[in-house]
Amino acid sequence: MRRLAGLLVVPLLLLSTAACGDSGSDSAEMKNGAPAITKGAKFGETPTLSKGKGDPPKELKVVTVSEGDGPVLKKGDVAQVNYLGQVWDGKEPFDQSFGKGKPFEVTIGAGMVIKGWDQGLEGKKVGSRLELVIPPDLGYGEKGSGDKIKPNATLVFVVDIVKGTSVPASAKGKEVAQDDKDLPKIGTNTDGKEVSVTVPKDVAPPAKLVSNYVLEGDGPAVKDTDSVVVKFNGKTWKDDKTFESTYATDQTVTWPMDQLSVKGLKEGLTGKKVGSRILLVIPPDQGFGDKETGTIPANSTLVFSLDILAVM
Repeated sequence: MRRLAGLLVVPLLLLSTAACGDSGSDSAEMKNGAPAITKGAKFGETPTLSKGKGDPPKELKVVTVSEGDGPVLKKGDVAQVNYLGQVWDGKEPFDQSFGKGKPFEVTIGAGMVIKGWDQGLEGKKVGSRLELVIPPDLGYGEKGSGDKIKPNATLVFVVDIVKGTSVPASAKGKEVAQDDKDLPKIGTNTDGKEVSVTVPKDVAPPAKLVSNYVLEGDGPAVKDTDSVVVKFNGKTWKDDKTFESTYATDQTVTWPMDQLSVKGLKEGLTGKKVGSRILLVIPPDQGFGDKETGTIPANSTLVFSLDILAVM
């Protein structure tokens, strides 16, 4: 099914050891084998790019325009970046976050963006400005994307890494008793592996939202303006079947709270402490209601084990 992350939030720019292409010769249009930044060359400034000259590289090319002095991004970290994207033979950007007041958030190596981004950002320092030249097989491939990115397009991005947050593998808070026999039981392992969710049999689901600590952390309380980094196992109460688990794939998801479209998730997360694992039971009127969503039947009560790993 389509990833739940894409069902819960307003869509953003989401998709989906960098090799170097030929360096090429520099000119007014090119620098280090990549289209030259013609204006706004410094970190934080809104850039403009020249049109690519000649044949684009066939492998991912990563140019460090300026190197920051922050920590190195590793797989699983959440980075906040500003970016401008342009096709190799284009003169205008197809998308950018510069000037919009809010950086774009990406989990490194999670497969939530095109592969050229995942590979190009990993190992780079916070505070750096990069230029990524991304061949079609690491971009949008033969299908392209919309009207602005044609099939087999080579993409060029200027990316400023504004912030990086290291994310733990698991919640590790104080264990809280789960003594209500009419509610699901959640596993308490803290090794980052799959967390069990056991729905009680022959018990009617609660009619109201349930948001209980399973492991209570000691971090700050989640605000409705935060972006929250989570792992989860989501089930439907009626058939006790998992519709998605990010524990199973060892991935995190970042949800901007102000963009969450599922009311029960937003209300259930708000006020809970970072570092916690919580049980969420979301009735249909605070979930997807009477609409079938992916493999989730209409009028489903949703059950989540959810680790709150960080806020941005």
